[in-house]
Amino acid sequence: MRDDPWLYPMVEIAHIVGFSVLVGAVAMFDLRLLGLGRALPVQALARHLLPWSWIALLLIVPSGLLMFSTQPELLDNRVFLFKLALIATAGLNALVFHAGPWRRAAHWGDAPPVAARLHAGASLLLWIGVIACGRLLAYV
Repeated sequence: MRDDPWLYPMVEIAHIVGFSVLVGAVAMFDLRLLGLGRALPVQALARHLLPWSWIALLLIVPSGLLMFSTQPELLDNRVFLFKLALIATAGLNALVFHAGPWRRAAHWGDAPPVAARLHAGASLLLWIGVIACGRLLAYV
């Protein structure tokens, strides 16, 4: 992949586009849970954003693996390892949210419960951390 002058940049662009869509969808949903955009019903917003998140993952995962395949030495980089830990924690946070507070979303009304808002806040912070680590990789 490193031999072609266009292949790595194209894969990286796919990765960034996918990541932008994923984090954008997650951020919009999290911000709604935190009280912004109350005119939008939470469940309707989720039905719209969740498919975009899955589509984004179809870009992110293969492109990330392809990029990693050219730089296995990243396994020695603490920032890269921290980024992976943040991604895993964000995924776990989403699983716990969907297995817990989200199961009762039909009964929330306009205000999600504190547990849902805590998951949303944690999600935003985790994804901001992933973004920061991704950018720091160019400098460390």
